[in-house]
Amino acid sequence: MVDKIMGNRGFGPLGNVSQTGKSAATKKSAPVKSDSVDFSSVLQNASQTRETSSAQSSARAEKLQALKEQIDSGCYQPDLEKVASSLLPFLLKES
Repeated sequence: MVDKIMGNRGFGPLGNVSQTGKSAATKKSAPVKSDSVDFSSVLQNASQTRETSSAQSSARAEKLQALKEQIDSGCYQPDLEKVASSLLPFLLKES
C-alpha cells in the first residue's frame, strides 16, 4: 500500500526531520545538561534509623526478658502508684 502512495521511495521526511532522525533545530550544539540524584544522605539516614531501631528493639527485648524472669520467680513488684496513675485517665473516661 505504501508503494502505491509514495512509489518505491517509502516515506519521505516529515517537517524539519531529515533521514538521520535529527531535526534542524537539534543540529545546533546546545550545552548538554544532565540530571543527577544524590542518595547518599538519604541512605545514610535510613541506615542510621535502622541501626537505632534495632538497638532499641534489642534493649526492649532484654527488658522484657528481665521482667518475665521476675514474674516467673515471683519477685516482680510493680510500682502501684504508677499503675494507678496510668489507669486513672481510663477509669475517668469511662465514667
